[in-house]
Amino acid sequence: MIPPLAGPSSDLLSIFLAPQPDTLLRKKRPENKGQTGKFRPILGPNAQIRPSMIHRFGAHMSVAGGLEHAFRAGVRAGCDCLQIFVKNQRQWQAPPLTTDQIDAYRIAATDTGLQPVVAHASYLLNLASPDRDNRRKSILAMIDELDRCDALGVSALIFHPGAAMNATPLAAIKRIAQSLDEVHRRCADSRTMILLESTAGQGSAIGHRFEQLGDILERTREPKRLGVCLDTCHLFAAGYDFRTAEGYEAMVSDLDRYVGIDNIRCIHTNDSKRECGSRVDRHDHIGKGKIGKQGFVHFVNDERFSGVPFILETPKGKDGRGSDYDKVNLKRLRAMIRT
Repeated sequence: MIPPLAGPSSDLLSIFLAPQPDTLLRKKRPENKGQTGKFRPILGPNAQIRPSMIHRFGAHMSVAGGLEHAFRAGVRAGCDCLQIFVKNQRQWQAPPLTTDQIDAYRIAATDTGLQPVVAHASYLLNLASPDRDNRRKSILAMIDELDRCDALGVSALIFHPGAAMNATPLAAIKRIAQSLDEVHRRCADSRTMILLESTAGQGSAIGHRFEQLGDILERTREPKRLGVCLDTCHLFAAGYDFRTAEGYEAMVSDLDRYVGIDNIRCIHTNDSKRECGSRVDRHDHIGKGKIGKQGFVHFVNDERFSGVPFILETPKGKDGRGSDYDKVNLKRLRAMIRT
């Protein structure tokens, strides 16, 4: 069961109403000089491993029938790493993990050697919600997911920052930072890093601009416990056109300015069915959408992202030749690496 928040509801309200600076667009990026020894290792930017790049490619895999099944599916597809859900992503609550489930997961992880494993949080979470009850439910649900990740040994929990709804982006950013502080306070011993995912900017979603992601990191009390997960489809939909070398370098320059390359811990690797700047999140197969091959060539050959796991969230199924789409997309990405 999810534990209740300690103390009266006024304690939670005081956290959300804590004074915050009014500046939204920051020029000074938040500092995060790598990970401390507290966290499970997530392969990430590391100057010591250049110029020989480390590539880790994987996909989001179903845990239907048991968490351990994701590892078997990952091996069949040719994954080096994995993303999973640690609970039903469309429900607020789920039965606690059993010892047998945890043991089966850990055995599969050891036997296959797939790592790192990251989890994607429920789509129901909205740490930016102006509705206090909904925000409270979101905080409790994230705490529960972190507990599950810790029990399994999952390296990172990725979540969509949230939607402002009828509030201003600045107010939403403040609530996200304050909510993350509450999660960190109640999960002080957690070894799972929380990653904010870049968004496409649909509706009132927060996180489609690097300035917003950087502002969230900067407003939290423990920024070293956080990182960022880029999504190539979302970046493109948000208006970052990285198909040319010039466009790619301009985007990465902004990324480093506002977020910091050393804060990038995962990259969701998806093509886009919609045009640049559409603000619509529709994933497509690698090289088959509006981004095309060249945009991904820039990413997989950028030594600044050496060691960062590239995770597919492309449509499942088989192509016209009967080949598994995950296997096909992973093969395309590996073929783009310049030797």
